[in-house]
Amino acid sequence: MANQETGRSLSGMRGGFSEEALRGLSDLEARIPPADAMTSAAFTRPFRKTERLSQNAAAGGGLLIDKKGGVRPHYWGHRERLRTRFLSGGHKAMPDYELLELLLFNAIPKIDVKPLAKRLLESFGDLNGVVAASEHRLLQVAGATPKVYLQLRIVEAFAHRMAQARVLHREVVSSWDALVSYCRTTMAHRETEQFRVLFLDRKNVLIADEEQARGTVDHVPVYPREVAKRALELSASAIILVHNHPSGDPTPSPQDIDMTQRIADACGAIDVSIHDHVIIGKDAEVSFRTQGLF
Repeated sequence: MANQETGRSLSGMRGGFSEEALRGLSDLEARIPPADAMTSAAFTRPFRKTERLSQNAAAGGGLLIDKKGGVRPHYWGHRERLRTRFLSGGHKAMPDYELLELLLFNAIPKIDVKPLAKRLLESFGDLNGVVAASEHRLLQVAGATPKVYLQLRIVEAFAHRMAQARVLHREVVSSWDALVSYCRTTMAHRETEQFRVLFLDRKNVLIADEEQARGTVDHVPVYPREVAKRALELSASAIILVHNHPSGDPTPSPQDIDMTQRIADACGAIDVSIHDHVIIGKDAEVSFRTQGLF
């Protein structure tokens, strides 16, 4: 009805207008939809209301409603409460997911990170697995970002440096447990094989710890001549070989035994001995020396 009235009013207004104005009125009249046409708004808002903070949303945890009817996200104030509890009581009484939350605060601002912390632990088993996770696997977890990966790498670097400081430039026999603990920290949760050589001086003091090679989930290429060459460069008198088994089982394979013998032959030619070869598993390690494999 409104469209019909508009059409009649436009027709009645034609008298007294210039030719150009009349053309404009004709064009406007042609644009008016028929009276029975179904019309809709030319513009609609591009966003949609989500349920992330609804009472039933599992990830968000819902809204908290006070006595006056005011609402706020359930996690408001949670970060400060968690920081205060950590600083006042330490970490021992805190579950792993809360420690991980504290770390995630630095990578993800404002939102609730508890669900992400729990997803990471579920995906990688424990804090060790989360910290050692590869970038590819980490980013497959919903909510994880490159900033999360960066924070985990920083934490890993600190852990490695602190563990290494307990053994570097110290006599290995008296600090053997610390040495094994360091190797476990750096290698036990790797998803691929890693081969390290620890170089010792004449007093069995650890003078260098170097990663020689990285490989696949079940193989790492090692070149005996390169190991011997590096021992000469460092004036080392003995070495300790260390590598990990991503499968978790530290049992030496025939290839491990053969490779150890070839390195022993190469180093023996320059009067450098092998003190031990340690294979690191997820929950245990095997020493070639204690197993009588030399």
